[in-house]
Amino acid sequence: MSEIVRQIESRIANKQRLEKFHLDLDHIGPGEKRRLYELMYAHGPGNGKIMLLPIDQGFEHGPRDFFPNPPSIDFEFQLELALEANYSGIACHIGLAEKHYKKYAGRIPLVLKINGRTSIPPDDEAFSPLDASVEDALRLGAEAIGYTLYVGSPREAEDIAQFSKIRQEAKKYGLPVIMWAYPRGKYAETRGGGRDSLAMVDYAARIANELGAHLAKINLPVPPKGGSYDPTSPFKAYNEFKDISEVEALRQVVRSAGRTGVLVSGGSKLSDEELLKKVEICLEAGVDGFIFGRNIWQRKYDEAVRISREIFTLIKRYQ
Repeated sequence: MSEIVRQIESRIANKQRLEKFHLDLDHIGPGEKRRLYELMYAHGPGNGKIMLLPIDQGFEHGPRDFFPNPPSIDFEFQLELALEANYSGIACHIGLAEKHYKKYAGRIPLVLKINGRTSIPPDDEAFSPLDASVEDALRLGAEAIGYTLYVGSPREAEDIAQFSKIRQEAKKYGLPVIMWAYPRGKYAETRGGGRDSLAMVDYAARIANELGAHLAKINLPVPPKGGSYDPTSPFKAYNEFKDISEVEALRQVVRSAGRTGVLVSGGSKLSDEELLKKVEICLEAGVDGFIFGRNIWQRKYDEAVRISREIFTLIKRYQ
């Protein structure tokens, strides 16, 4: 047996990550490395972990997400928060970036989200068309682009083709790509145990790795609907994992992501205790950072700064 294979088997047996995401991986070019350094070390926790503040929810969910904290409807609320709390960067769509980012350029890294969809149509055949370009990201000084790919949607082939073109163009200019790797569509629900089941999130992480994303944004995996996968489902093999812990489930996803960095989504607003517990679970599983939006800016400003700093304190305990 080769030494490399022996090491792989040993890491899996010891529940270790196969390879940590880092800036000297073979597929990361100098331009990508320079930009990722801004997100991983020059800003944020500073230890290689990433903490992004997204504000794409206004596009994806509509103004209702700002109701719990009315001042958050103004993008400068999030920009000031990202600046004061020293986030790794902020993620937004083209309109907000063009109208607000100039004043903060050079102080807060930008991740330009270049595709999206509203929540008005159902998720049955989810697809996010482009609303911006790689050229827009370069013009605005972005450190990375964000792209949502709906794994398992009936329009998956169209989505993968669109992503492939974007990835190739971004690679040409040394621009990192963060994939919002989200299982969606009727088949994820009926065949995959639900869009956030371990089977679906695990598959989405692997797709991000296979398609060449530098980082993948994923949801924390949960048990399948009904407690188990249908015995006729192609994902029935995941029934052997139905009783594993949250940490073990997420470790499986991190392993499937391979050399792609893993960022965990915050989702709907949690209590302070629940949010900090989620952060600990994720860090224990070996993730590379977080993209927390509503869990931060749906809080009053001072509360948002405080909880951000508490999260950073936890992150700094892990390398």
